[in-house]
Formats: sequence, structure tokens, C-alpha cells
Amino acid sequence: MRDILDNFNQYFEMIPALSDELKEEVYKLRFQVYCNETGFEDPALCPKNMEHDEYDDNSIHYLIKHRTSKSYAATTRLIMPDDDNIDKLLPIEQHTCIEDYEILKGIPRENIAEVSRFCVSNKFKRRINFLTGIGTEEPKEVSLKEKITFPHITLALIACLIKASDEQHITYWFAIMEPALLRFLSIVGIRFTDIGPVIEYHGKRKPCVIKISDLLDGVLQKNESLWNMLTDNGRVGTKLSR
Repeated sequence: MRDILDNFNQYFEMIPALSDELKEEVYKLRFQVYCNETGFEDPALCPKNMEHDEYDDNSIHYLIKHRTSKSYAATTRLIMPDDDNIDKLLPIEQHTCIEDYEILKGIPRENIAEVSRFCVSNKFKRRINFLTGIGTEEPKEVSLKEKITFPHITLALIACLIKASDEQHITYWFAIMEPALLRFLSIVGIRFTDIGPVIEYHGKRKPCVIKISDLLDGVLQKNESLWNMLTDNGRVGTKLSR
């Protein structure tokens, strides 16, 4: 029986955006989501229909590509600590009110990064919901088996972030999270810790932190198949500090 990772990889690909061309795809997709779909960002401030900011040059970016349509479905980034200025504030420290500093004691600045621009395109979901096809070819129906993989796009983005963290010796994540997403993640064993009150920041958001090894332990207790997806069958993330 094929597991979640094998099924997902049959229809989607997790791609590190290392080249300038792939980074442009990241910024185009973010423009689609944050300017066209949610209205969180002003399209007039995004030249060439690309949403880009000052944190991108110090971030690791990933894309999720749909193999059949060759379109990009989702993206995220991990904002890294600044090696040249380790005390430089991350977005969470600038835009939220962190109250629980006790939990942050003992975490070296060089080992904590911020999850950011975590998004799945509604345009992709609408386009692919019933039919798929590109060019002039006749569209073909998406199988039920393929549709079942779509909810795993969110978890695939987390898998991308775990891989990036493993490679860069990041052991903790900051995140400014929607309560609805926090509830969804808690169902699969991913439990972020609140470090401040809910704020209005592109909607209701909470400042949170999580130790990546705790994230993986929580998922493993709930669902080994999901743990395999997040760790590429144990090849990624297991050497993160515990």
C-alpha cells in the first residue's frame, strides 16, 4: 500500500527555489495570493506583478509544483537569522507583542528562524478541483486518488521547511499564525506555543514558537505516515537538536 508521501510525490513536487528564475515564480505566486486573492498587499507596490520584500534575500524559499498541469500550487519561506547582525529583529519581533520571553531563554539566535509567506493558491485549487489540462489539449478529469492528496499540500510546505532547517541547523521556528491554521495543525500533532496575544496583522494572528524536534515527536505519536512525509521517510530532520 502506498503511503502519504508516495501518493503526494506522484502528483506534486517539492522544489527549493535556488535559481533567480524559480525565485521569480515564488514572487509571482505570492502576488497572486497576497495581492489578487486576499488583498493583503497593494499590487501597486509590486513591480512586474511580483510580491517581494526586504526579507527575501535572507530567506530560503520553496515551491510546490503540480506535475500534471506544471503549475505552482504553493510556496513558503524560512527567514534566516542574519549572520552579519545576529540581533537583527525578525518580522514577528517587529509586528507582534511578545509577552512570554521566558520560553525563548536559552534559544541561540543563530538557531531560530521565522516561517513566513506560507500560502496555497486558491486559483490553483479552483482550477484543479474538477478538471486539469494545459495548452490546447483536452482537459482530463482528476482522479479521486489525486484529489485526496490536495489537503496534504499544507503539510508538504512544512516538510520543505523541515528540510531547510535541517540543512541550516535551525532547531526552532517563530511564526505569526492564523488561529484556524493552528487548530488544523494541532489535529495532526503540530502544537505551536503562543508567546503573545492575538493581533490584527492581515487578519487575526498569533505570535508562536515551536521546537522542530517537538513538532516531529507530536506528529509521530499521531500518524507515522505523516511523520514519514515530513521527514522523507526518516532521512530529514531526525538529527535536529532534542
